[in-house]
Amino acid sequence: MKKHNGITKNILDLIGDTPLVRLNKITKSLDGQFLAKYEAFNPGHSMKDRIATHIVDQAEKKGILKKGSKVIETTSGNTGFSIALVCIIKGYECILAVNSKASKGKINMLKAMGARVYVCPANVGADDPRSYYQVAKRLHKETADSVYINQYFNELNSEAHYLTTGPEIWEQTEGKVTHVVVASGTGGTISGVGKYLKEKNPAIKVLGVDAYGSVLKKFHETSDFDTEEIYPYRIEGLGKNLIPSTTNFDVIDVFEKVTDEAAAHMARALAQEEGLFTGYTSGAVVKATMQYAEQDYFDKDSMVVMILPDHGSRYMEKIYCDEWMRDQGFFDTKQQEKSTLEIIR
Repeated sequence: MKKHNGITKNILDLIGDTPLVRLNKITKSLDGQFLAKYEAFNPGHSMKDRIATHIVDQAEKKGILKKGSKVIETTSGNTGFSIALVCIIKGYECILAVNSKASKGKINMLKAMGARVYVCPANVGADDPRSYYQVAKRLHKETADSVYINQYFNELNSEAHYLTTGPEIWEQTEGKVTHVVVASGTGGTISGVGKYLKEKNPAIKVLGVDAYGSVLKKFHETSDFDTEEIYPYRIEGLGKNLIPSTTNFDVIDVFEKVTDEAAAHMARALAQEEGLFTGYTSGAVVKATMQYAEQDYFDKDSMVVMILPDHGSRYMEKIYCDEWMRDQGFFDTKQQEKSTLEIIR
C-alpha cells in the first residue's frame, strides 16, 4: 500500500491510501468494531478516482488513448468528476452523459472541471435512447477518436478495487477484518474488494447494500431480472435497473435494501455524531450495517469495515438541505427538523 510522502508529481498521486475511521457513537450499542473506509479523502472526493485512473492508465498502455483523444462516460456524478480530473492532468477532453438524479451541485462541479455535460432523464429504461447509457453510446459512435469508459461493463472497474481498496483494508486491519459492507451500483467496488478479501480469508463476509427500486438484491437471490422491482428512488450511485457485468455476485454473501429516507437521516447522523461529512450512499451503507446488526450478523469479535464512497459537499441541495428533506416528506414525527439557522435582521 502506497504512502503519501514528500512532494507529489501531480494530484493523481494522492489517490488511494484512504483512512479507516472508527465509529464511536452511532454503533456504540452494537457488538464488534465498526470502521469506516473514508473514500472522501481521495482528491476527487470519492472512491471513483480509483477506477478512473486505472481504466485510463490501461487504455494508454494499450494505445487506445493518445494525444487528442476524447473520453466518454455515463455517470451519476462521482465517476464523471474523477474522469474529468484524470483528463485534466493527462490532456484529454472529457464528455459525460449524466443521470438527471445527480444534484445541480454535482453537475456544476463537472462543468467547473471542464467536462462537456449531457443531462439525461433518470426515470427511463436502460434501453431508452434518452437514457444516459444510450446517449453515451451514441456520443461515442458520433465522436472521432473517442474512448467509452463504460464502467458498468468494464472489468477494469472491479480490478481497480482488487488491486487497491481490498489490499488497503487487509493491511489496515492487519488481516482481522471479518465483514465488509459495500454499496453496489456498478458492482466494481464490492466485486473487487470481495474477491481480494475472500482470497485472503474465505470466512470474511461480503455484505451488499441495495436500494428499494433496484433489481440487484432479487437477482442475487433468484437469478431473475424482475422489472417489477424497478421504480424511481432518490439515492444516487446505489442500485441498478440493469445487471452490470462488473458485478461478481458469487463473492457477495447477501444484500440488504435501505430506504431513501433512512439513508438520508443516517448520512446526517454521521455528520452530526461522528464528524464524517459523507454522501447519500454512505448513509445507506451505515444504515444497512445497523440492519445487519439487528439480524445478528455480528458479535463481539467482529471487525466490520464499511466503505463510505464520497463526500457530503455533493449533496448540499439534497440530503443536507432542509427544504429538500421537507419536500420529500423526510421530516416526520420520528425525525423532526432540527434547524439551527437564525437570521438576524
